[in-house]
Order: sequence, then structure tokens, then C-alpha cells
Amino acid sequence: MPNVLGGQVWRKMDWPLLLAIAFLAFAGLLSLASANKALFWQQSVWVFAGLAVIFALARVDLRPFLTARWFYLGFFGIAIFLLVVTYFLAPPIRGARSWLAAGGLKIQTSELVKPALIVLYAVFFSRRHVQIARVRNLLVSFLYFAVPAFLIIAQPDLGTTMILFGIWFSFLLVSGVRWRHLLVALLIFALIAAAAWIYFLKDYQKERILGLFFPERDPLGINYNVIQSKIAIGSAGFFGKGFGQGTQAQLGFLPEAQTDFIFAAFVEEWGLFGGILIIGAFLLLIARVVGVGFESANNFGAFVCLGTAAMFVLHFLFNIGSNLGFFPVVGVPFPFFSYGGSSFLTNALLIGIIQQIKIRSSF
Repeated sequence: MPNVLGGQVWRKMDWPLLLAIAFLAFAGLLSLASANKALFWQQSVWVFAGLAVIFALARVDLRPFLTARWFYLGFFGIAIFLLVVTYFLAPPIRGARSWLAAGGLKIQTSELVKPALIVLYAVFFSRRHVQIARVRNLLVSFLYFAVPAFLIIAQPDLGTTMILFGIWFSFLLVSGVRWRHLLVALLIFALIAAAAWIYFLKDYQKERILGLFFPERDPLGINYNVIQSKIAIGSAGFFGKGFGQGTQAQLGFLPEAQTDFIFAAFVEEWGLFGGILIIGAFLLLIARVVGVGFESANNFGAFVCLGTAAMFVLHFLFNIGSNLGFFPVVGVPFPFFSYGGSSFLTNALLIGIIQQIKIRSSF
């Protein structure tokens, strides 16, 4: 198939989707500029790199590659290989072996698994959605999740493991499997969670989960972050305290204000109004991703959009939920908003593929 070049690319791209991403990225940079200038400049580089990835992918017709067996299995295999390398060679950072150091850069290899798994599942389920209820197909789809999940939970990284399970379960939900199979999937997750609790999770991770059910327990310890987050959000008012005036973030009371708790840091300075804008931009992002999926000319494109939307929604729920004390703090970033180059680039990779789906579906 010939590429769509020149002006046709720009006319057929989903500009509301890009606008939502640009707003979230700008808001994230604004929050970083207020709290940490060094991280602001680092993230600016990642934002420009991510946007370049999106526009570059939009111009190249990858359809012959994305559904080729050597490509999607090779992509998945590279992601697994990097996880293995990370497990054995990565230095421990904040109690987890999740990052490979390359010069002055740190790469979170588990982020690459997400787009690799989504593309793999999109091919797998689009070709087997009629026979997906067969035990063999269910087992194979589970193994695609289980292999990277085992390597990631061993790091230990509970948040990413939960995201990967959510991606798998989302594909099962829309593939027409029987309810008893979905219940089996939930049972499997419960067993994995129990095994992780016994063999993999560190004591501080267990304490974070327990802190969810006992929010007043250890206010200077395990629940300190969430309590400070609630103070930041609750004291903001409608329009916030102003740029650079958020006391919880500026004075260091709110830890991880650039990643896990960036929503609380932003709302403290820009108020409920700013929070509504962030949530509105995110909902626009999801609406457009789902919309492109409905417009897709084939099941593969629809499934890519489904998996991407599910992943973004899970990130959103865990991130904001932990800021408000509804979910344990598991280190899940807010898509395109939180600081982090690995996350931004892998999310941009998926958006670039979705822009391809949007552009080529009209031909």
C-alpha cells in the first residue's frame, strides 16, 4: 500500500486527540517548571521526542509490518529480553530493579512491554475472536501476559503488573468469552496476587496496600504521601494558590510531586478548575482513541485502540485514585502528564500507531 504523504497526512490526522495530548504535556511541564527546573528541561526533551515519534509514524505505512508474525513476536521478544537483562543487571533504585542505565539516561524497560503486548493481543484476538472461548486460545493469551508479569513482579513492580493484567482482561471482555472464563481470569489474578504478596512484594509495598484500608494508620510513615496529597488538593480552592505557590509541593511535604502525585501538585496551584481541565483533556483523549477504534477498517485497528484506551484508563484510575486515597500507591504515572521519558515515548508510540489507523481507515 502506498504511503499517505504531504498535506493528506495533516488533514486526516486526529487533531482533537493531539490537542488533548499537548494540553496534558503542557500542564505537566508547567507543574515541573514550578517545582523542579531541571526536570522541566529533561521532560521538555521527552515531549518533543514523543511528538516527533507520533508525526513520524503517521507518515509511514506500517500495516504490512504490524501484523507480520516476525514483527509482533519480535517486538514482544525484545521487550521480554530487556526485562530479563533488567532483572539481572539493573541497579536497585528505591527498592526495585526496574531501570537500565544508559549513559546519563535511565530506561524503565517494563514500559516497552505495554505497547508490545497490545500489538500482540490486537493480532491474536482479531484473528481468533470467533474461537477465543477455546481453552487453548485462552491459555495462550494468558501466557502472553504471565511471562512479562512474572519478570515485572519480581523487580518488584506491582503497578505495572496490575496494568498488564487489566490489558489482558479488557481484551477478554470484548472478545465474546463466556462469563465463567472471566471469573476464572479473576481467580487467576487473585492467585497471582496472593503469590506476589507472599514471595515478591517488599514490606513497604505491603504496608501501602494495608494503608489503603487503614488511612489514619502511621500518618508519618506509610500513609504520609496520601495524607499530604489530600491536604494539597483540599486546600487548593477553585482557582488554586497560583504558580509556584503550592506549599505542599514547594516546601517538600508532598513526595514524588513530579510523578505519582503530580495531579495533587497541579491542583494545589491551579485549583479545582485546573483539575477539571486535566480530567477533561484526558476524557477527550480516551474518547478520540475509542472513536478511532470504531472507525477502524479492520479488527486489528479496533483492538489496538481498545488496548490503548484500557491501558490509559487504568493508569488514570490508579494515579488519581492513589492521590485521593482510593487506591494504594503503586507507582503508576498519569499518561502524558507525569514526568518520565520511558512512559511518554511508549505512549507516543501507541498514539502514532493509532494516528496511522485513523489516516488509513479513510482509504
